[in-house]
Amino acid sequence: MKTVRRLLYRDIVGSVLFVTLAFLSLFYFFDFVDEIDRMSRAGAGAGAAALMALMEVPGRFYELFPSAVLIGSIFSLARMAQSSEYTILRTGGLGPGRALGLLASLAAVFAVLTFAVGDFVAPWFDRQSDGVRASFVGETASARKGAWLKDHDTEDGQERNYSVKVGRASASGSLQDVLIFGFDKHGALLSRVQANHASVDREGLWKLREVQRTTWNEVPPAGELSGAERRSVIVSEQTLPSLDWQSSLNAGVVAAAVLPPWSMSTLELYHFTEHLSAQEQSSQAYSIQFWRKTIYPFACFVMVALALPFAYLHARAGGISLRVFGGIMLGSSFVLLNNVAGHLGLLKGWTPWAVAAAPSLLYMGLSMAAFLWLVRYR
Repeated sequence: MKTVRRLLYRDIVGSVLFVTLAFLSLFYFFDFVDEIDRMSRAGAGAGAAALMALMEVPGRFYELFPSAVLIGSIFSLARMAQSSEYTILRTGGLGPGRALGLLASLAAVFAVLTFAVGDFVAPWFDRQSDGVRASFVGETASARKGAWLKDHDTEDGQERNYSVKVGRASASGSLQDVLIFGFDKHGALLSRVQANHASVDREGLWKLREVQRTTWNEVPPAGELSGAERRSVIVSEQTLPSLDWQSSLNAGVVAAAVLPPWSMSTLELYHFTEHLSAQEQSSQAYSIQFWRKTIYPFACFVMVALALPFAYLHARAGGISLRVFGGIMLGSSFVLLNNVAGHLGLLKGWTPWAVAAAPSLLYMGLSMAAFLWLVRYR
C-alpha cells in the first residue's frame, strides 16, 4: 500500500503544482499589466509594478488553489486510467473505499495549506503591500477607506453610546479624521470630539492628537422650571494637543472595520462579527464571509471527490483533454455558484453557515453519486 500511496501522491501532487504554477503565472501577468498602468501614473517604473504584482501572488494562490487541485487531480487520474495504470491498481486491491481514503488524506494536506495561506500569508502580504505602495505613490493614495463604528459604556452611573467615524486608516496603522459623538441613553447629543490623527492599542486606548472637543452640559434647574427652560444647555469648546479615550474598540476591531471582508483572516472576521452583534448592528455580510472563509479550505475535499470518478471512466469515453476541459468547467461552476450563493444569502437574509456550506455540500453529493454509479455499473 505504501507503493500505491507513493505513486498516487507523487503523480497528483506533481500535476497540481504544475497547474498551480500555470495559473499563478497567468494571473501574475494580468496583475503586472494592471499595476504597471497605476505605477506609471504615479511616476514609478516597471520594477515597482513587478513587485506589487508579486505581493498579490499569495492571495491569488488562495483563490485559485482548490481549482488547481481539481484540474490537476483530474489530469493525473485520467492519464492513469488511459494508460491502464489505475486498472492495474484496482486489480491489485485498490478498492473504491481505499482509493477514496487515500485521496481524502491528500486533500487534508491541501486544505491545511489553503487555510495557512489564506489566514496568515495572504493577509500579511496584503498589509505589507500597503506600505510598499505608499512608498511608491504616497501615503494618501494608499490609505484604506474609513468606517463607522459603535460603542457604549457607563460613566458616572449613566449609560453612554458612541458613534465613531474613522475617515482614513493609513498603511502605517494610524487613523486620520476621527469623529467621536457621545449620546445619552435617550439619544441626546452630549459630546463631539474631532481629531486629525489618532492611534489605537490592543486594549482599546485611543490616543487622539490635534483635538477639538465640544460638550453640551444641561443647565441644572434653579427651581420649578418646565419646558424649554429645563432642557437648556451650556455649550463648551476646547482645543487640546492630545486626548486619551478608553473604549472597547481595540486595534483589531478597528483594523477589521477598515478592511474589506474578503481580505480579513478568519479570526478577524469572527471578532468583528461578534462586535457588530454586541452593538446590535447588521453582521450578515461579515457572517457569510466568516463561514465562507471557514469552509473554503474544505473545498479541496470536494475537488478531489469530483476528480475521483474520472479515474473510473474508460479511455474510449473521451481523451485527457476532454476530461481536463470538463474539470475546468466543473471548477468554474463551483466558484460561480459559491459567489452567487453569497450574494443571494446577503440579499435574502439566509442563514450564513447554510449559505457558505450549500455549494460544497451540493458538489460533494454530486461527486459521490457519480462515483457510486461508476463503481456499481461501470
